[in-house]
Amino acid sequence: MLSQFKNISPVYRFLILFAALSLGWYLLYNFILKPYTNLDIAVIDLTATITKGMLETFGHTTFIEGRLIRIAGTSGLWIGDNCNAISLFALFAGFIISFPGNLISKAWFIPLGIILIFILNCIRMMILAVMDTYSRSWTEFNHTYTFTVIMYAFIFLLWIYWINRYSPLAKNKHVV
Repeated sequence: MLSQFKNISPVYRFLILFAALSLGWYLLYNFILKPYTNLDIAVIDLTATITKGMLETFGHTTFIEGRLIRIAGTSGLWIGDNCNAISLFALFAGFIISFPGNLISKAWFIPLGIILIFILNCIRMMILAVMDTYSRSWTEFNHTYTFTVIMYAFIFLLWIYWINRYSPLAKNKHVV
């Protein structure tokens, strides 16, 4: 069966592996990690703490109240499970794992990419908190649209960088 998998088109192989990993992640997260661990809360707490530090570095008096991070004088931002970037970590890891390449390169690039995505998410939270001091509608719009595009584009660029630098395609020519 494995030999047949290697004989199919690389594009189909990537899509099948990515779909299988996505399904596996969905099942693991929704039926084990989410109900039986504090993973979401731990990542939310770390995100809030780092975001608070970043805001205070720029002179903002900031408070963390459970899942709420707020600059003094604002109603604050609620950090939901979907805002902690765990699903983005999994998406990024799935892209890298599914694409052909050296396991050693994958083993260090995936954690590095997750750290970079996490940092970008903290920057996103910081900017949204500052926007909230000016306009709740700006915050809502940018949360829903601008930062969604930025986060997914960043993951895509990390993936393209990895393909161009560390995949078998890199030896031939750059993909993008």
